[in-house]
Order: sequence, then C-alpha cells, then structure tokens
Amino acid sequence: MAAYDLLIVGAGAAGLMAAAHLRSGCRALILEQNRLPAAKMAISGGGRCNITNRRLSPDFYLGDPSFVADIFDRFDHRDLLAYLKSRGLVPHLRKKDHYFCPTSARELIDLLLEASARVPVRYGVEVTGARREGALFVVESRAGSFRAKRLLVATGGLSYASVGASGIGFAIARSFGHSVVPPRPALVGLTLQPEQFWMKELSGLSLPVEIAVGRRRIGGDLLFAHRGISGPAVLNASLWWNRGKITIDFLPGVRLRSLFRSQNRNASSQIPLPRRFVRALFRKLDLPDAPYASMSDTHKQRLSLIKSYPLSPAGTFGYARAEATKGGVETSQIDPATMQSRLVDGLYFAGEVVDVTGEVGGYNFQWAFSSAVVAAKSV
Repeated sequence: MAAYDLLIVGAGAAGLMAAAHLRSGCRALILEQNRLPAAKMAISGGGRCNITNRRLSPDFYLGDPSFVADIFDRFDHRDLLAYLKSRGLVPHLRKKDHYFCPTSARELIDLLLEASARVPVRYGVEVTGARREGALFVVESRAGSFRAKRLLVATGGLSYASVGASGIGFAIARSFGHSVVPPRPALVGLTLQPEQFWMKELSGLSLPVEIAVGRRRIGGDLLFAHRGISGPAVLNASLWWNRGKITIDFLPGVRLRSLFRSQNRNASSQIPLPRRFVRALFRKLDLPDAPYASMSDTHKQRLSLIKSYPLSPAGTFGYARAEATKGGVETSQIDPATMQSRLVDGLYFAGEVVDVTGEVGGYNFQWAFSSAVVAAKSV
C-alpha cells in the first residue's frame, strides 16, 4: 500500500480537529487505540464538555507564555466559536465565562466526526512506537505497520487511564530526540500530611477560598474530601504546585478584625463560615470559644491563620482522578507557527502531549483545538 500523506496518532480533541482542518487531497489516516473516538471529551464537564473560555489568555496556562500566545494569535476562542457556529453548534455560556455544549459532548464529537469524515479512523490500533525510514515515518502497532510522509502526535497525556490514556506520545517524542518535561497529574485533588487529617472530618463540605501557590493567588471553591482537599480552587492550585507549602485564605476579601464588633459574643459565632468548619478549626488551633477581645495575643495570632493557613500537601490524588497531565514535549523544540518539530521535518505535535497545560474552565480543550488547527494548516 502506498504511504499516506499524514498519519495522526489519536482520535481525541486534537486529532479530530486536525483531521477536520486538513486541505482536501491530503491522504490521511487516524490511528486510535480505543473502540470509540474522543473518549475523554465524552465524559468531561459532566458529559457536557467545557469547550473553551471567554477569558482566554496565556496567564491561565502552565507553559511558555510566548509560545501559547503565538498559537492563539493563529486560532483562539473567537475562531473556535465561529467555526462551531458555522457547523451548527452554538455553545452555551455558563458561570459567566465558560462555554459548554448545549446538551451533551456528543454534539461536539459528532460535529468533529462529520467535519473530518474524509479522513478514516482505524480503531483498536494500539501504537507501540515510531521511527524514520528514509523519507517516511513508520508507525508500529499491534495491528501492523503504517507509513506516511508526515506524522502528527495527538495522543494526549496520562490522565483518565480508564479511557485509554497512555504515555506513548511521550515515548515517540523521545525516540526522535525530543526532550520531555516529566509528566505529572494536574487539575487534581491534593492529599494531606497527618497533621492536617482534621480536614478529612469535614468531607463533603465546600466553601470559597483563595489559595496562594508561590506568587499566584487562586480563588474558587474548596471541597473537603475523604482523601484530602479538592474543588475548583484546589484543582487549579495543583497545576502550579509541585512540592512545598501552599497557603489558604478561608475568608477571602474579609478583614478578620472587622468581624468581631460584639464584645460579648464568642469569636467563633461571628465568623461567617459553616459552624462545622469553625469548630474543627478552633479545635485544631487550640482556641478558646470566647469573645475576641478576651483572647490572648497568642490566641489572636493563631486565629489569624484563618486568613493564611499553611499547608504542605503530601501529594495528589493521582492520574486516575486528574483532569489533565502537565509536562510533555518541550516547546522550545517545536515551531509555534506550524507545531512542527524543530528537530525532525514532518513530525508534528498537538494537544496535551505538549508541555502546555491550562487551568479548569475549558482551557485545555481550547489548547487542543488551537494547536491542532495550526498543525493541520501547516501540513
């Protein structure tokens, strides 16, 4: 069989979007290890898929900001929304900035399958590696070998192993001499050291917080869980955290001293947080249930920790619970104008396999779509 013009490894968000934007006449084939396409997309956002975000900026991404900006200059959220609308899908705006599918992710998946219909997909093909043979790429799989003039790696990361996630994209990149920033779970809950196990007693409770990770401050809800802490604020904090301390403000936007106007009421009753949380925190800090004015300076200092509670996570909930993978193919070795390797002509990367990861809110699907369109137009 004659070689293809292009092989795309992965029929996820990036792979399907790339196939949909290939020029007519490009003889391409998608290789997908699952029996169905876009398995991760199908379950994201509670099955409705948070497609993109109105507040698109490199600031919401872990990765080289100039590289990310270059990609979005070529295809951003406005371009994505216009493209979807042109094909009959108008995403719904929720939470002020988040765009979701109107009823289910199936709408978006069907749109991409229809748009890329001229590019066949071989399902159940588990790719095991790739190499260069003269002018051609040879992709090896348990279903045989496939040859093409160009190769696009759109395999995703390691999160959601239950739907077939694997590290084959990273292995392919390394085999061609690319450096890979070590992958780690991202957008994931954080586990606790023993001294913070008191938080496990609050499992199921949620409250708005602001989390400081280095110089970055992240607002949103924190959810106490049996394994540790989760919720949107924690998921976003996990993107920027690798090790060491984070600090939690349990009363964002509130001056602590302004709460205690009553000289007679106990301090705990004047804190506008769930009683269950306040009681647990007072026990942890060994604070008396007394009026603020009668507290010692030591007790007042401890109480001030409600605005800057230090916590050193033990780790994360792992890839099984992670919404994304941070790390990946180093962007310094990829041309942002084309998503082509700077090391190997004809080798392209798109989506989560690249060392660019966004916060919660549709940022990672936008990145997958944008990087895929740039790659496809170059091919």
